[in-house]
Amino acid sequence: MFSGIIAAVGRITRLTPREVGFRLHVEAGSLDLDDVALGDSIAHNGVCLTVVARQDKEFMVDVSPETLSCTVGLDAPGPVNLEKALRLADRLGGHLVSGHVDGVGEVLRFDPVGDNRLLEIRAPRDIARYIARKGSVTVNGASLTTNEVNGMDFTINLIPHTLENTTLNLLKPGTRVNLEVDLIARYCERLLSENSAAS
Repeated sequence: MFSGIIAAVGRITRLTPREVGFRLHVEAGSLDLDDVALGDSIAHNGVCLTVVARQDKEFMVDVSPETLSCTVGLDAPGPVNLEKALRLADRLGGHLVSGHVDGVGEVLRFDPVGDNRLLEIRAPRDIARYIARKGSVTVNGASLTTNEVNGMDFTINLIPHTLENTTLNLLKPGTRVNLEVDLIARYCERLLSENSAAS
């Protein structure tokens, strides 16, 4: 599990083809790797991947064709938001994030509002129903609060700190982003559907 609080911006430096999928070579940036062991989980733009090798400030993770088919930002060199998996004693500064992307959205607007940015995203139809006004949603691994929701579209206010410490400052209309909806919304729907079926 993760919190959606981005710890560092790293960079995928190269992709090595494997028999199935790719091995990503990732420069960790300011992410502290001292306590990272082989087999540990690190979220990359919101996608939970397992560390398979590391050396100094670089680590490697394997990514499957299935993961590449339902996410964005892992198929070419470039910057990525990084977060190590939570420990039980860690603060939950964002919300509970599984690192399993629910769908890929598209940026509609990225407009300056003073020092902030107004971000508008269109979610895929099948996950839009889980996104609620003033609720939590994960965008490229970052835990964010929605302002307004209108059908499949929702808006978020990005403050300067978020813009300075994540890759979200690189967004523009047409950019595709990884989305993960709030786990609580999914469990609530499941419970309600079970109750409806039983009655």
